[in-house]
Amino acid sequence: WDRLAGTTQALPVREAGGSGTQAAPARYRIVREVGRGGMGIVYQAEDDILLRPVAYKVLPDAVRDDPRALEDFLREARIAASLHHPNIVTIFDAGQTADAVYIAMEYVEGRSLQDILDEVRILPLPQALDIFRQACRSLIHAHRQQVVHRDVKPANIMVSSGGTVKLMDFGLAAVVSHASAKVSSVRGTPFYMAPEQITGETISAFADQYALGCTLYHMVAGRPPFVDGDVLYHHIHTEPASPRQWNPKIPVWLDAVILRTIVKVPAKRFPSVEILLREVERNLAGPASTQVPANAPR
Repeated sequence: WDRLAGTTQALPVREAGGSGTQAAPARYRIVREVGRGGMGIVYQAEDDILLRPVAYKVLPDAVRDDPRALEDFLREARIAASLHHPNIVTIFDAGQTADAVYIAMEYVEGRSLQDILDEVRILPLPQALDIFRQACRSLIHAHRQQVVHRDVKPANIMVSSGGTVKLMDFGLAAVVSHASAKVSSVRGTPFYMAPEQITGETISAFADQYALGCTLYHMVAGRPPFVDGDVLYHHIHTEPASPRQWNPKIPVWLDAVILRTIVKVPAKRFPSVEILLREVERNLAGPASTQVPANAPR
């Protein structure tokens, strides 16, 4: 959970409400702090009413102090709480105390994909594809409910000790980013952000597909598509290098699939994450899973 508090779009924050134990409602007993960053401070806590562990997140003061941001946060929390899927972190509760805004969610015993990639630069192909396929299923479920995540990245993908993938923080990054932008112009480097999101166009499921494609690129190539110079500019204008340039062991078919997910024009990506997953499954089931025409549109 060390990366749960992080986001690529907001600033490190002041400790919300001083100490987390003072900010928590009476039903939540703080056990320990497990992470902090632009999205707030995250604690492992115990729900003393339902007798279960939770991840208790205190959001930045900028959200608490901005009535519009607070309203947006509660709306996004309600939407996220409506998503019930084995590959999505369940939201239990959200609200405001006298000195903090909080959200309580399922506690996942495991690590973020970002933590894993920090230790192992390139994941074995079976492990990378297993994580990717589970993440696809989480997005397929969300997109069927007309919910777009808007911040898919390794830090928002938890991998449990049993190997189950859990996508988290649906919609929250946009709220925190908007609130934080009012107090500072600083923002992080969006390694996984779709061009249309950077330029302020309408965000759709295509943006989630792009971000997930960048995440798969990172898992198998050892780095995101763009890491040097003006990353924002590159996402909008620069064609990405083939993942096979960084890792020749990547099958040709997978290279083509990844490049199609991160095409600049949304309409030229896969029509949906569901069709993307179907294409991956088809190639994995094929007799020659190392060859497929590299006809991804650019």
